[in-house]
Amino acid sequence: MREFGFELSLCARLERAGGIVARQLGGAVHAPGSRILDVVHVEPGPAFDERAAITAERIPGPAIEADVSAGKARYWKDAFDLHPDRTRAIVDRAVEIGFFERERRGGREYVRRTTRYPDWFSTITAIENKPDLSSPGDLERQLRFDVSLGLVDEVVLATESYVTRAHLNRLPEEVGVWRFVDGEREVVREPTALSPGEWGVELGDRHPLRTDVSFVSPAEKARKRRRIAERAYGKGWRVEPPSCVRGSIDEVAGSSVPYCTHYDRIVNPGECGTSCPGYEPGEAPDADLEAERDRKTGWVADPAGRRRRQVGLDRF
Repeated sequence: MREFGFELSLCARLERAGGIVARQLGGAVHAPGSRILDVVHVEPGPAFDERAAITAERIPGPAIEADVSAGKARYWKDAFDLHPDRTRAIVDRAVEIGFFERERRGGREYVRRTTRYPDWFSTITAIENKPDLSSPGDLERQLRFDVSLGLVDEVVLATESYVTRAHLNRLPEEVGVWRFVDGEREVVREPTALSPGEWGVELGDRHPLRTDVSFVSPAEKARKRRRIAERAYGKGWRVEPPSCVRGSIDEVAGSSVPYCTHYDRIVNPGECGTSCPGYEPGEAPDADLEAERDRKTGWVADPAGRRRRQVGLDRF
């Protein structure tokens, strides 16, 4: 199976087992774009329902980290240590999704949270997809990056290939290995728990005689973990089907995935277009992916929210 189809199939099966699943999230701290995690599984904690009641959207990290409480309104510029333009965008977004509310006093804008932000998740597992181990690419370095940084609780390699002792010896021993064949998972090696609460080492650029590194504090990792969890909550893993007459919806583990009847396989809609010999513009097939996610997981598509109505707030 191609890597994209393998990834969606894996996401569908992980979601069926519970938790929040998302694809393609940044997994570095000091150089955010230097490491992209294929799949992230977030295990909900006891306060998950409180988080689900706030908003279906991702809450911006700076809004969570801002010096803004639910009990007292604060002048919006004083709550952030950011450029005013960036602060304005964050405040507007936080208000739009119902995490902040604002009021005016003497011509100045003040903000407060509509509710406290709960500690809603427990463990985070990063899963690297490599269906064909005969073409590993930069797999070993990617996994060493994850283990060295220790940002997530567990790291797993998922593959279709038969896993030999030689394959295992080339991987960091902390990395678990899952083999998926015909939808069934074989645990080849259990992952070893990492230490997100301790200092980590983020691997940087490679040079002939050295590799640049940076040290990442427990506080930095905690902030990044929260942002990963929030991104996963807001984004999910589902993909809209292609706008092509040969585009359709298939089911994997009871979840909808984009399918192409021309190639007879799961496809990445982002790669559909005029360069494909089977492409013919058409309406995308109906697929209510938000309703499906709402129905199958603890994520809530249209929560009641926590917004309180302030006296006189409707005047602004």
